[in-house]
Amino acid sequence: MPTHHEIKRLPYTAQQMYDLVADVGSYPKFLPWNSAARIRSRRPIPGGEVMEADLVISFKVFRERFGSRVTLWPDARKIDTEYLDGPFKHMKSTWSFRDVEGGCEVDFFVDFEFRNAILQGIIGVVFNDAMQRVVRAFERRAAELHGPKV
Repeated sequence: MPTHHEIKRLPYTAQQMYDLVADVGSYPKFLPWNSAARIRSRRPIPGGEVMEADLVISFKVFRERFGSRVTLWPDARKIDTEYLDGPFKHMKSTWSFRDVEGGCEVDFFVDFEFRNAILQGIIGVVFNDAMQRVVRAFERRAAELHGPKV
């Protein structure tokens, strides 16, 4: 079961980065391998919001849709994602954001495993590089939206 944990300091506010990651519907515009996104539903909960979303991931000959439940905690600037349906045995990720001197600290963790052993084997070889590319894609998107500095 591959996991990836990364903490980065970026020259943006925690709120800017939280808003960027929370905008799941925009992922196909900038995330590698994400060819489509659809928000199934949104509902408020005490202290936040729960969104159910479908993402389509395209990687080489594979094209898979998966559903996830995204829990947004705006006051804590935290986003929790859990797997609903699709090609995974399991998937869970967490993003958290906090302001620091000169910008913010972004803490990202993901843990997942594909049902398909072939796809799991392919991803396993390049997993850490793939996750770093995802984080870098969010960084580039932040620069496009907010410029190079806070």
